[in-house]
Amino acid sequence: MTYTNAPELPAPDILRCAYMELVVTDLAASREFYVDALGLVVTHEDDEAIYLRSFEEFIHHNLVLRKGDEAAVAVFGFRVRSQEDVDRAAAYYEALGCEVRRSEEGFVRGIRNAVRVQDPLGFPYEFFFEVDHVERLAWHYELQGAGALVRLDHFNQVYPDVVEGAKYLDDLGFRKTEDIQDEAGTVFAAWFARKPTVHDTALTGGDGPRMHHVAFATHEKHNILYICDKLGALRQSDKIERGPGRHGVSNAFYLYLRDPDGHRVEIYTQDYYTGDPDNPLVTWDVHDNQRRDWWGNPVVPSWYTDASRVLDLDGNLVPIQEREEDSEMAVTIGADGFSYTRKGDTEEGFKLGNQV
Repeated sequence: MTYTNAPELPAPDILRCAYMELVVTDLAASREFYVDALGLVVTHEDDEAIYLRSFEEFIHHNLVLRKGDEAAVAVFGFRVRSQEDVDRAAAYYEALGCEVRRSEEGFVRGIRNAVRVQDPLGFPYEFFFEVDHVERLAWHYELQGAGALVRLDHFNQVYPDVVEGAKYLDDLGFRKTEDIQDEAGTVFAAWFARKPTVHDTALTGGDGPRMHHVAFATHEKHNILYICDKLGALRQSDKIERGPGRHGVSNAFYLYLRDPDGHRVEIYTQDYYTGDPDNPLVTWDVHDNQRRDWWGNPVVPSWYTDASRVLDLDGNLVPIQEREEDSEMAVTIGADGFSYTRKGDTEEGFKLGNQV
């Protein structure tokens, strides 16, 4: 289906991105990557799944690794403000004509009375409020280590029509904080927030629906550098796909990794506050090479081609739609736009607010 207009119903009040459920083919190998190498905390594990959380989290989990035959993304999970907002989510998506399912006991451990939908873009979303609380480990420095992952920060979604997707997320109550455009007004990517940061999710133009990456935050740059050193010491430097570096978009310091199944994980820190109602939109010129890397480093080809498939509510792979765009830059994807050389050193790289 395609998205046109919001229903005449209130959208759910989304607080933040809260968890992702990944299907992995080798649970032991995934545990070695996410727990032994990256240091995420195990809340629960059995022969079929591992539930993980970051050090500042108090809800049951931020990441579920579920064993399966083919690697994919089972759900993008969002926490809402109240149980009434879960009901609003169900009604909202039913009015859109989307498939909606509800589970009183929860689709995963630690979450109850949740709603899952296959949204108009084809992505599997979950909305929930009731959760099991666990100990927040923010003060347990003896457990954290030098590369501690402290929060789930955002998702990044790949979809062929960023304008259509942006209207959908705007109607759902997300605030657009940044985007990338060319001189013709073609939108290549956009960033959307509910919490007062640069984003809880983003849309990247490309064949989709797919998941480009899931991101966890650290406190400082040195935490990311330690992760690089640790991966090198463990002889797992091949897990590093891109970085470390600093984005122009979001202003954040970053590192991109690939897990044993190829799912992309970003380690992210030091973006900026966006919580005021008049927070200005930042628009980047797609020709400005500093939008993707503030230092001007090139982006590896896999960045533009690889992303994780997503599942429908029955666990089947959602069909891929190809991006249709006349621009020569539309042959590749990237979570911060398309690779292209800056047209001139004097050209304005980005614009702010009402100047767009």
